[in-house]
Amino acid sequence: MDSYLIQVNGHGDHAPMLDVNLKNTGNIISPGKVKGRKPRWAVRASEMSKKTFNPVRAIVDSMKVEPNPKKAMISLSLGDPTVFGNLPTNDEVTRAVKEVLDSGQYNGYAPSVGYQSCREAVAAYYNCPEAPLKAQDVILTSGCSQAIELALAVLVNPGQNILVPRPGFSLYKTLALSMGIEVKLYNLLPDKAWEIDLEHLESLVDEKTACLIVNNPSNPCGSVFSKSHLQEILAVASRQCVPILADEIYGDMVFADCKYEPIATLSTNVPILSCGGLAKRWLVPGWRMGWILIHDRRDIFGNEIRDGLVRLSQRILGPCTIVQGALERILHRTPPEFYHNTLSMLKSNADLCYAALAAIPGLQPVRPAGAMYLMVEIEMEHFPEFENDVEFTERLISEQSVFCLPATCFEYPNFFRVVITVPEEMILEACGRIQEFCEMHYQGAEGTQDLECDK
Repeated sequence: MDSYLIQVNGHGDHAPMLDVNLKNTGNIISPGKVKGRKPRWAVRASEMSKKTFNPVRAIVDSMKVEPNPKKAMISLSLGDPTVFGNLPTNDEVTRAVKEVLDSGQYNGYAPSVGYQSCREAVAAYYNCPEAPLKAQDVILTSGCSQAIELALAVLVNPGQNILVPRPGFSLYKTLALSMGIEVKLYNLLPDKAWEIDLEHLESLVDEKTACLIVNNPSNPCGSVFSKSHLQEILAVASRQCVPILADEIYGDMVFADCKYEPIATLSTNVPILSCGGLAKRWLVPGWRMGWILIHDRRDIFGNEIRDGLVRLSQRILGPCTIVQGALERILHRTPPEFYHNTLSMLKSNADLCYAALAAIPGLQPVRPAGAMYLMVEIEMEHFPEFENDVEFTERLISEQSVFCLPATCFEYPNFFRVVITVPEEMILEACGRIQEFCEMHYQGAEGTQDLECDK
């Protein structure tokens, strides 16, 4: 029996040595048999993959329904502003990428946290006296989704819990459960423009709470928190010593009569990881460029969280280098009228949609203040033939070929979400069809009682 020593990279004076015994059989050296083990195939999916669950996909994929063949499909379900071609990005943005591509200077690997010059560009764009930023406070990521994943991974251990809004973006729960993290849902209040139920939020905090997720402006609600409400949220986080993961991908996508306040600009002591990116404001979700901004005025995160984010970023090789190369120009040279025109179109669609749906008996829309969405309550007692919002939206597809996401996808039954990025004529047509659908199935108080008696 020959014994071989294979040295493995290690640290300290004595690198670890792996002792491998091989059996010499003539000219062939083969591994010795492991005693007591009979080789057999046993390939199984990992526990992480089994815990990964996307409620939107699970619900939508189970909706086995065909649209009405007599009516063209209108999809108000996907939060992608590029689908219908009515919201192109700015020419300055595309020129920046074309010039970088033609230069040939950004075809190689970048540092896992992003090029230093690009981190400097992001820091300069978001820096302000109330929340100062330097390049080392910026981690570039493959879209905002990866920013959220890295932020969760660095703040939370398996077995701990996080506080997540209800209704809220489904990715938070999808990521957390796959990582062995418990999710506690805190309520948003539709009758208060989707503000957080602060008492409920604080009641959920325990010794295992590692992070509070605050999504502002909101998906799916289209709400924008006031300065005073953000200060109340920070007061809870400060009392409970819970850091905040701020999902601010819709930052600055607010309508003219409202003001967006980055939560970090109001914090004096609560440490915050703010996640954002190009996807929504610059209308390029497929370019996969996001970032984490580290706000830590009191040095509570210290080097540990920063170093942890750097290590986690090294699991992959970071975001697209071509887009990184164009980032400074995109951030600093996109003309203000581009943002203004986008928001004007969204505000117009939001107003049209809200007014049309508010006039329909049985529906109660909640007026949005930003982002790209509007939530609508279904007064289910007036639609007794439908058991829930999923059945309601299924029948809306089959009868009217209008697809809205049931809010069960966002842990909030008996509502549905409307995406307002579609062309104006589509919004009006869709609202007209929704009205026709509701008039067909609406039961007033007397009709509902008759139905109950028939049972």
